[in-house]
Amino acid sequence: MPIPEYLQDSQVLLSKEGFAVTDTWYHGTSSALADAILSDGLNRSGDKASKQAAKQTMATIGNKYTESIEPVFLTQSKALAYYWAEQAVRNRSVRFAGAEAPVVLAVNLPVDLAGSVKTDVGAASLLLTPEGEKYLAFVAALYEAAGLSAPDIDLMNANRMEYLNKLGMAYCNKDIVADYVTLLSA
Repeated sequence: MPIPEYLQDSQVLLSKEGFAVTDTWYHGTSSALADAILSDGLNRSGDKASKQAAKQTMATIGNKYTESIEPVFLTQSKALAYYWAEQAVRNRSVRFAGAEAPVVLAVNLPVDLAGSVKTDVGAASLLLTPEGEKYLAFVAALYEAAGLSAPDIDLMNANRMEYLNKLGMAYCNKDIVADYVTLLSA
């Protein structure tokens, strides 16, 4: 699905150094989760319904399910957040019926919380999977649309800041209250 016009920001954010970082971060998710997020904030491992469904599936087949606490994933680009929103909708469609759509949330953190946003170097393992290869192709297309060469990154040996600057991957390992979150719309 093409990126909606109001979320196309890579032309403005991209340079040969990568994606610029501003005071606003973005989070992509499913429309089914938007009301809860706008009410309760962005909570680590926040898709409780998906976690519960996975736990039930594992119990059905006789395996134990160990729930991990994932951070809140962020990016400095609306376009990149939209990519992850599409993935959230796709992943949820496997377990839940209904019409869900990708949505992007703007996250404006106060100074004390903004310092807790970290570069997501753990994404290196994700990027070695077929899903990660699709993300790298998506990022490369954004660079090319901006008239730039796609980033050339050795994923296992890259400088940690390249994951943020070149690939737009960051996280916050704290819950983010609803006051700092806004749903973007056209």
